[in-house]
Amino acid sequence: MDDRRITIRDVAARAGVSIATVSNVFSGNKPVNADLRERVLKAADELAYQVDRAASQLRSGQAKVVGVLVPDLDDVFFTSLVSQLEVMAQADGYDILVASSRDDIGLEQSRLRTLLAWRPSGLIVVPCSDAMPRGLAGEIGRLPMVFADRVPPEGSAVDTVAIDNREAGEIAARHLLGLGHRDIVIAASSLAISPIRERVRGACELIRRAAGVEATVVELGSVAERGAELFRHWLERHARPSAVIALTNVTTLSALSALARLRIDVPDPVSVIGFDDYPWMSARKTGLTAIRQPVAEIAAAAWQRLRARMAGDEALPQTIVLQTSLQVRDSVRDLSPGAAGERDALDAAPRTEEAAAAPKAIH
Repeated sequence: MDDRRITIRDVAARAGVSIATVSNVFSGNKPVNADLRERVLKAADELAYQVDRAASQLRSGQAKVVGVLVPDLDDVFFTSLVSQLEVMAQADGYDILVASSRDDIGLEQSRLRTLLAWRPSGLIVVPCSDAMPRGLAGEIGRLPMVFADRVPPEGSAVDTVAIDNREAGEIAARHLLGLGHRDIVIAASSLAISPIRERVRGACELIRRAAGVEATVVELGSVAERGAELFRHWLERHARPSAVIALTNVTTLSALSALARLRIDVPDPVSVIGFDDYPWMSARKTGLTAIRQPVAEIAAAAWQRLRARMAGDEALPQTIVLQTSLQVRDSVRDLSPGAAGERDALDAAPRTEEAAAAPKAIH
């Protein structure tokens, strides 16, 4: 056989059956008796035939495919989200097609056109802006879809799944304030994105209300290396803060990289609270205190809503809001007056020989 692509016609000829029979064997649209089915599968195996899923799905208009569009596949949060969705889709008999908009609105439109050309059963979209992506407005009510993560707090025309972003900012700020920090810098990616604005708002309002001071907000973008340089330049030109709150896992890397390049230790003199919670954060010499997003729960909620819509659910759009939590490790120094007094008393206390010989457990 030459190098041309093996077709369904070749399989039919080898098996001595009609093209329709071969089609029915692989599509399952109509039952085929065991003898014919065995002949077709044997012929396909001998010819190394590969089923053209795209062509068959486009012909039937009933693809068991779900499109997933995220802003950036270099971002661990989004790759983790895609990975969780893949597992659930496979369990339910679906394949997923994944595309990245690279946080570019023009590219987002192009990627959506490509996904829609597959006539997917549904879409899960993390938009790259607050606006409804162009090309999707006309699909509302016709194509099942769910927006995840980057969704406006006031709601949407489709089902949405996100965290309580304002609360996430408050949780980080409350932890720092409770440990005596007042000079706080917030490392944001982009204030053009509503979830980031909400995280900033939550942290800044709590700091203002509880401590009577203003936090400093620095935008670092969504590229870790570029963000590290921006933050390094900022640190070189401003008084050193006592603490940094990073509002994405990318800005967490940027902040830590900038501090390392300037040989500034964590948590003394600068404390850090990161965002998202990945194994590397606890594998550091100084474990990183971080806001944990429930990635698995976000993916599960998005998939459950999409499955319901694909099954015919016509209820009003649902807004699902999940909670974050604080994973406390060692990257925040305790500056509270009580802690300082305890440290001073410990340093000044006379040491007996027995005390000197015994190891101390410091909590």
